[in-house]
Amino acid sequence: MPKHSLFLGLSLLVIGAMLAACGGATPTAAPTEVPPTPVPPTATPEPTPIPWGTETNPIKWVFVPSGELERVSAGAQAVADLIYQQTGLVIETFVATDYTAAIEAMCAEPPQAQMSSLATFAYIVAADRGCAEAELVSVRRGSTTYTGQIIARTDAGIETLADLAGKTFCGVDETSTSGWIIPSIMIRAAGLDPETDMTVTFAGSHDAVVAAVYAGDCQAGATYVDARTRIETDHPDVMEVIKQVEVSIGIPNDGVQYSPVLPREIRDQINNALLAIAQTEEGKAALDTAYQWGGLELHDDTFYDPFRQLLDAAGIAPSELQ
Repeated sequence: MPKHSLFLGLSLLVIGAMLAACGGATPTAAPTEVPPTPVPPTATPEPTPIPWGTETNPIKWVFVPSGELERVSAGAQAVADLIYQQTGLVIETFVATDYTAAIEAMCAEPPQAQMSSLATFAYIVAADRGCAEAELVSVRRGSTTYTGQIIARTDAGIETLADLAGKTFCGVDETSTSGWIIPSIMIRAAGLDPETDMTVTFAGSHDAVVAAVYAGDCQAGATYVDARTRIETDHPDVMEVIKQVEVSIGIPNDGVQYSPVLPREIRDQINNALLAIAQTEEGKAALDTAYQWGGLELHDDTFYDPFRQLLDAAGIAPSELQ
């Protein structure tokens, strides 16, 4: 066989083998990717609310400084202690620096107080802001209303409200019902502008007004009837030194109000306890010390509607004093 033929045959065999190797190789399949299993986020447990009326979450009860601070504070805490004995609810009491501060304690976010004993006008201001809801009204001398008085030193030459022109005058607080709101309406009705025709200062409490008039710091003043007795022990002649000039119309009493945040069942426990406490000698003494309350009655916000109508007729809007 010629050499070139042998070479050609061998070359064809080699090429054929190479082609067979290339064409016969089975391709390796790419691995299938498995998507990861999603892991749900770990749920954050909701914090368990701390019950009201416990040592760690006491109910705060704010009072207005209607009288001598130490007396109001002592009486208020004595009442709270009696409520604890009846219900096991822990209540902390405090007296605000003034009437406006008491309103703000109820209307703060979150509320700094969940209970209040606001004076009538202060309550209406807080209620109109949605911060307070009346449930109990106090009873004094058998009535759920009281009267205010304009008083004057007997040597001040004041016989009628018109005689207040040019005089010094002590009120309790700008939001005190009997200590300023109603007296200012009476004074305007007498033809005077209390803002320009008198020199007015605010003493902070009814006791302080009587004491200021007695001392001659003011020639006249306004309080509830009859705040003169509050200083009679120290000043036995107060009834001779200070006289009544005029008495107001009936005013709804103060009482106990709640913040909307306090649950219904808690309110019911406190209401029932207070009504029961008011029937005991110890309870009567504590209520009298705090606010001269002789008892309590259940009344809601509508109890104050006639007084709202009086304010509206006099052109006084609670929102203006917020």
